[in-house]
Amino acid sequence: MRQTTQSISGFALIPGFLLLLGLILFCGSLGCQTMPHGEVVQDMPMGDPSFGSASDTTPRELAKVILPTYRIEPPDVLMIEAIHVVPRAPYHLRTLDTLTIDVQGTLPESPISGLYMIEPGGRVNLGFSYGSLEVAGMTVEEVNTLIEEHLEKYLAAPVVSVTLGDMAAKQQITGEHLVAPDGTVTLGSYGSVSVVGMTLAEAKVAVENHLSEHLDDPEVSVDVYAYNSKVYYVITQGAGMGDAVYRFPVTGNETVLDAISNINGLDQVSSKRIWIARPTRQPGKVQVLPVSWEGITAQAAVGTNYQVLPGDRVFIAEDKLIALDTGLGKLIAPIERVMGFSLLGAETATRLSGSVLRGGGNPRGNR
Repeated sequence: MRQTTQSISGFALIPGFLLLLGLILFCGSLGCQTMPHGEVVQDMPMGDPSFGSASDTTPRELAKVILPTYRIEPPDVLMIEAIHVVPRAPYHLRTLDTLTIDVQGTLPESPISGLYMIEPGGRVNLGFSYGSLEVAGMTVEEVNTLIEEHLEKYLAAPVVSVTLGDMAAKQQITGEHLVAPDGTVTLGSYGSVSVVGMTLAEAKVAVENHLSEHLDDPEVSVDVYAYNSKVYYVITQGAGMGDAVYRFPVTGNETVLDAISNINGLDQVSSKRIWIARPTRQPGKVQVLPVSWEGITAQAAVGTNYQVLPGDRVFIAEDKLIALDTGLGKLIAPIERVMGFSLLGAETATRLSGSVLRGGGNPRGNR
């Protein structure tokens, strides 16, 4: 019985030893998590940050810069408006095209005047009194002659005037257009045109040049409907429970405080160690701008409230104590399970040993 008790005491010492060992190892691993400092491009990692070490020319609150001319990239969404769209002659009418028809000398109760759409099937309906005619594939002049000959069956001397009111293909030009992965936008039946890497002015010229193959002196307007290609990221360490990454489009006016407000502030597992990691064209190098959270919030200091530029990563480091607690929980949990089974087995063996095994475990049963 004494040996069993000593064995259980020995088991009880193991979790404490492993806990101390895990604490030492985890604290040692936390000591390796440092943040680079300064604005100068440098290798990772470096020592702790020295706030305010960035250059005075770094864009920040009250000293922002205008971003370079916007260049179109996938997956931006463009808004294209058709201002002047006239087909090249001879134009053959299509379904859903609209004709402006005006006829003099009609019946008083059945006038023909206004816009008439070419219905599916290629026919234009002139009303109950005059019926419909198939006009798809004809030119406007041919339709004018056809209608005049048709109305002579009902009217004495009709005078017919037919013009093209609107093209159905115009609707394929006007609207929102997603820039495809290959850098092109699709203009319906007019095909696709490449706009990747262009400014809005250059894209306007490219679209008009492409449409000029089908239209007579086309004119369009091009604007960005959704700025999807120029973004920045807010990254929060999860203290061992998974990091979170948030993606936001750049509007040209954001600061660090604006970026953090987009995620509703700091999480419970976040620390006040914040910095901007800015990409550079030098392999293996990084530009880091440390941020003073107390400065940009409690003190309204603009020194480290930097302007966020496309591609920036606003990094919010985890709280080390919470990370330590999470790490120890992950380390100790499986050991606790093993020790729990071991202690349960030892306790069961103790209860079943001695007089219980010899049948003396129930004093009343031995009377």
